[in-house]
Amino acid sequence: MTTMTTLAILGGGPSAIFLYKRLIENASRENFVVDIYEKGDCIGCGMPYSNNGAADEHITNVSGNEIPDLITGVADWIKTVEKDTLNKYHIDPERFNDYKVLPRLLFGRYLSEQFKLLLEKAKHAGMETNLYFNTPVIDIVDDPKKENVRVITNKNEKDYDHVIICTGHFWPKKHEGKLPGWFDSPYPPEKIALNANHAVAIRGSSLTAIDAIRTLGRHNGRFEKDERGKLCFYANPESPDFRIVLHSRDGLLPAVRFHLEDSHLGKDTVLPSEKISANRAANDGFLSLDYVFEENFKNGIKEHDPACYAEIKDFNMEQFVDYMMAKREEKDPFELLKAEYAEAERSIRKHQSIYWKEMLAILSFAMNYPAKYFSAEDMLRLQKTLMPLISVVIAFVPQSSAETLMALHEAGRLTMVKVDDDEQPEPNKNGGANYAGKHYALFIDCIGQLHIPFEDIPFEGLKRSGSKAQLAFRDQKSGRQLFNSNNKNITKDIDGNYYLTVPGLAINDHFQLLDEFNALNDRIYVMAVPFIGGFNPDYSGLDFSEAASKLVLEGILGTPLAKAS
Repeated sequence: MTTMTTLAILGGGPSAIFLYKRLIENASRENFVVDIYEKGDCIGCGMPYSNNGAADEHITNVSGNEIPDLITGVADWIKTVEKDTLNKYHIDPERFNDYKVLPRLLFGRYLSEQFKLLLEKAKHAGMETNLYFNTPVIDIVDDPKKENVRVITNKNEKDYDHVIICTGHFWPKKHEGKLPGWFDSPYPPEKIALNANHAVAIRGSSLTAIDAIRTLGRHNGRFEKDERGKLCFYANPESPDFRIVLHSRDGLLPAVRFHLEDSHLGKDTVLPSEKISANRAANDGFLSLDYVFEENFKNGIKEHDPACYAEIKDFNMEQFVDYMMAKREEKDPFELLKAEYAEAERSIRKHQSIYWKEMLAILSFAMNYPAKYFSAEDMLRLQKTLMPLISVVIAFVPQSSAETLMALHEAGRLTMVKVDDDEQPEPNKNGGANYAGKHYALFIDCIGQLHIPFEDIPFEGLKRSGSKAQLAFRDQKSGRQLFNSNNKNITKDIDGNYYLTVPGLAINDHFQLLDEFNALNDRIYVMAVPFIGGFNPDYSGLDFSEAASKLVLEGILGTPLAKAS
């Protein structure tokens, strides 16, 4: 091979690992030269598994058996870790197995060492790789005439045949740094490692909120198990008035992780292209959300849990969500947490799944890729109805995090306030926030990674080459009504057609950038989920990265990959 194909991978975190692994597996088909740009000094760990997103008190919400294959399994790797580190995290390598979760920083080290093994493997395969640490990307500029893409960093500029954007999480700041006592995210956690002898307001109640809770709890008290093995919280003498108030629109806590029968959540359940094409042909070119709900959710319940299916078989999507949300909302969130903790313990002990929850996770994964084919009406239904339930149920909170929440609540240090949809925290001129009728000296926004609007994407060249993600209305009357009600997300083209603008960039099935004329750009690929949230509405972590990397490489090579790759 004499012709080189130059690639730039922007970001060296978990998404980059799985893409890089696929490049190595296909190095014999193409003469790849790969440059990896990482804004930090760690390869593989990314934001969630480095000091930028975790501290010693944080743990993963995935276990070893849920991680797509790399070089070494987690349980085998643990046996190579020095004893002092294992003792620090109270890990016995002889009792550790792939069903257990890891501290996030330790998992970051695992990913980093796996990436280094992949670098060695690439070297043996003859694939040239260049790593650029502490090198944030400033812009990405496409040149259709030269058929290349220029990557501009804080140090240099360089042209490539293909660029794959794997920049990961993106946390824009609105008031943080300008207003004392206000944090637009809890990351990096060291910034909220504070003594707080007062009430702390947290916006949100899911995994990001739990990260903040674990940090605040650690720095304002201690957790100890009593004689029955139950975790208890004791406030520090200097923090007698410490407490945390969660503010939640649905008034719910996330569900606790349980035994998954399919630890990779149905990667093979994504609807095949022929089924998608047939359904679109029967629905004016749109993929029916109701069809996906039946195929990827109810049919699985029917197979695995006939009793549950008998309860829901006549429900449409809205009726099912109302049914499940009502069952959750009728209980106090902390009492529900206790009940789900006990249910999850039984599930893990008996190695029996809670099938409706598992199938909901599979539905979330399966609908992610074809979501760009939904009508605007179905996307609005998805956003309003299904995603709130999915976000609560498939968070898969580890048992130790659930124990932390229960200990703080029973100590009178953790409560929840249900807020209206239009109720927003407001900056207080003296610091902190006014929220739900009260002033808090310390406010932490923990609603998690948002889908980034097109306008807020930080790469101007990328926006010039791409276009806003939009979905057409199947019924133009519906679009017109929303447009006339001054809905800012509804637009009208010169032909009188109405569209729903959803967050981020438009992409195709291979994560290739689409321009305003819907033409694909085979030079730029976007795997950074905050930038493609409109057409890729679910965040599926490592499984998403592994599955998306296959589609990206198929786009680069112009041919399907073998299923085993």
